[in-house]
Amino acid sequence: MAMMIDLRSDTVTKPTDEMRQVMATCEVGDDVYGDDESVNKLEELAAHTMGKEAALFVPTGTMGNQLSIMAHTKPSDEIIAGRNSHIVVYEVGAAAALAGVGYALVDRPDGYVTAGDVHKHVRSKNIHFPDTGLVCLENALANGSVVPLDVMAATYEASRSYGIPVHIDGARIFNAAVSLGVDVKQLAACCDSITFCLSKGLAAPVGSLICSDAKFVAKARRIRKMLGAGMRQAGVLAAPGIVAIEKMTKRLHEDHANARTLAAKLAEIDGIEVPSEPQINMVFFTIRREGFDHAAFTAGLLKKGIKSNEIRGVGVYRFVTHNDFKADDIPYVVDCVRELVTR
Repeated sequence: MAMMIDLRSDTVTKPTDEMRQVMATCEVGDDVYGDDESVNKLEELAAHTMGKEAALFVPTGTMGNQLSIMAHTKPSDEIIAGRNSHIVVYEVGAAAALAGVGYALVDRPDGYVTAGDVHKHVRSKNIHFPDTGLVCLENALANGSVVPLDVMAATYEASRSYGIPVHIDGARIFNAAVSLGVDVKQLAACCDSITFCLSKGLAAPVGSLICSDAKFVAKARRIRKMLGAGMRQAGVLAAPGIVAIEKMTKRLHEDHANARTLAAKLAEIDGIEVPSEPQINMVFFTIRREGFDHAAFTAGLLKKGIKSNEIRGVGVYRFVTHNDFKADDIPYVVDCVRELVTR
C-alpha cells in the first residue's frame, strides 16, 4: 500500500519504534492493585511534569475530563465552559449524562474563559438556581489558538475568590506551552486539576493523565473503576506514554514550524484564505471560489494520497501537522491543493 499523508488530526500518529520496543519489554502488573510498575512510573512522571501531587492514567482525554467533572461536582451543579470547547462540543453531552450537571456557556470570539466571564456566570445563592460547581478551561483551544498565561491565571484567581475549582482540558497543553514559551507547570498552576493527552502530538498509541492533589486523584480513581476503566496489565500502554513525555514533548516545535510553513505556502494559492499564522500545529484555511466542489476536493486529495477533513461547514479546512508529517511532505501537499483548487 502506498504511503498516505494524513492531515486529519495529530491523533493519527503511529507509535515510534522506541515506543513499540518498550511496549514489548516493560514491567507490568495488575494496576487495580497498584502493581503495575510502568503505570506507577508514568503517573509519577506526569504529576512531576505538571507540578501536581498525583496523577491517574486513563484510556482517553474525554474520560479524563469527565472523571474530573464528576469528582469536582454534584448532580444539579452547573459548570462554566467555553461554548466551542471540547468538553461541550465533542464529548457527547457526557457531563450532563454522567455528572448530572448543566452548562453555563461562555461565547467569546477568541474562545477564552476570562475572569470577567467567571464573575458574570457564577450563580448567586438562590433557591431557584443551580450551584456553580466548576470552571472548565482549555489550552490549546480547539480552534488552534493558545490562551495567554496571564489570562488563565486571572481566571483561576477569580474562580478561587468564589471557592470554585478549575479544571483544564489540556489535551494539547504541551503545544500551548511551546507556543507561549513557558514551562508547562506554569499553565498547570492555573487549575485544581488538569488532563493531557499522550495520543495526539506526543504519538503514544493510547491514554491521557489526570493530574491534581492526592485526595482528588484517589476520588477520580474510584470513579474510574465504577465506569469500568480499572485496567490490569496496563503497563504496555503506559510505557510508551513515558517516552511521550520524556522525549516527544521536546520535538513539538518542529510540528509548529511545519504548520507555519504549510500555512504560508497555502496562502499563496489563488482562492485560498489563511486567516492567521498557526500558533500550534493546526492550519485553518478557507477555499473561496464560487461554485467550488468541496466534496470533489477532499476526494481528489485522497486519490493523491492525502487524507483531510472539511470542517465548520462548506469551505473551511484544517490540516494538522504531527510526528508522521515531515517538512519534505509540504511541497507535495501544496502542489496537490493548488492543482485541485485552481484547475
